[in-house]
Amino acid sequence: MTKRSAGTTKRREKSGGVPTIHDSSMTKILIITAVLSTALMSSWAAAQGAPVGDAAKGAQKNQMCTGCHGIEGWRTAFPEVYSVPRIGGQHEAYIVKALQQYKSGERSHYSMRAIAAPLSEQDMADLAAYYAQGGVKTAGK
Repeated sequence: MTKRSAGTTKRREKSGGVPTIHDSSMTKILIITAVLSTALMSSWAAAQGAPVGDAAKGAQKNQMCTGCHGIEGWRTAFPEVYSVPRIGGQHEAYIVKALQQYKSGERSHYSMRAIAAPLSEQDMADLAAYYAQGGVKTAGK
């Protein structure tokens, strides 16, 4: 290991001699990059006309979701027996897309189609923002 400058160490790894830099400033750069990426994606979504989700409003709209997705290890028997998927911590865009597909009939699940049918785009965005939070407890698959 050779000392490069204060706080930065250059190390040659045994696997191929590839130099790597270990530094607390790299961690800071990664965190700042993640925060800026999230902000840019939210701005992009708003610019595209997609509603921006409000997690607090999503928490008030999740009564139909929590009946299945809020019970750890829940299994349902309609239309077939299966374990309910975990949606807490899932990406917002994925949840919105899934709800849109249930609403349009592109995804076929009787209960989810009925639940998604009355949801507006704003409702979907709010629910997605709520469930995308890491601390939301939902059923395990």
